[in-house]
Amino acid sequence: MVQQLAGAGEPGDNDNSKAGRGLRYLRDEPAPSAQRMVLGYALRRQRMSLRLKQEEVAGRLGCSPSKVSRIEGGHHQFKERDLLRFFHVYGINDPSEQALLLALASGANEATWWQPWSWVAPKYVQAVVSFEDLAQRMRAYEPLQLHGLLQTSAYSRALIDRTSSSSRERDALAELREERKARFASAPANKMGMFIIDEVTLRRPVGSPEIMREQLEYLLALSDNPRYQFRLAELGRYNLPVDLGPTTIFDFAGMLPTIIYAEGFDGGLIVQDDQAVDRRTKAFDALLVASLAPRPTFRKISDLLRYYRR
Repeated sequence: MVQQLAGAGEPGDNDNSKAGRGLRYLRDEPAPSAQRMVLGYALRRQRMSLRLKQEEVAGRLGCSPSKVSRIEGGHHQFKERDLLRFFHVYGINDPSEQALLLALASGANEATWWQPWSWVAPKYVQAVVSFEDLAQRMRAYEPLQLHGLLQTSAYSRALIDRTSSSSRERDALAELREERKARFASAPANKMGMFIIDEVTLRRPVGSPEIMREQLEYLLALSDNPRYQFRLAELGRYNLPVDLGPTTIFDFAGMLPTIIYAEGFDGGLIVQDDQAVDRRTKAFDALLVASLAPRPTFRKISDLLRYYRR
């Protein structure tokens, strides 16, 4: 389900409450698309910067405060005329900012490319796919297994085959993973990912020695592609700040706010609150600084590859 954590209402329900605001744990109920979630939170931030209450905005728009709350939470379909009225109330006059927000609203109302896999992909996975699709930059740390966008087909399939899903479901999940990777690889040149690879994930065997050899060779090949930037969190280093856990930071274009996704066993935490985003981003940056730079990372992966070739 989509849970608000303790103390968290819909964004903006209580402007004076800090605890838990902007945190959602996603499981098996539909979550707002990235377009709706990012657009709604951008409007919320604009309202807060103007020190306006939802009731005041609702009065100026001629609607109910609950509608403003649903829009800010990404739970209401956006119409262009409504968005233009928000622009007027919030003083959003920059044509480029208006165009960006209008494009988000339009995209939020369109069918998604992953619809053919919606029957098998958990709802929280669909939310993450929408973030990947929209984000201009992703920064990710995965201490348990390689990030999905870095996996070979064989490595992905070996992980998927661990589940109790049917053969048909496993085939569909593998197809979705391949489509996600293909779309990221073919996106515009300004779309990129920065990945902190934990050395544990390279030493933990998945599938077979052949699969691991192919996987490490694939990582070495990707290191020449500027779209993929790697750092390695070394095993055996004392006091390496890995407490962050499985985390992906999604950075969007222009005035749009950053969103963080923290992976769980059967769901994931969506973090939008500015202070929480700032804390987790600083934790990611600290781990990034403590990890190996690209060239030593390449050498370390090459050394590990020799281990799997024995």
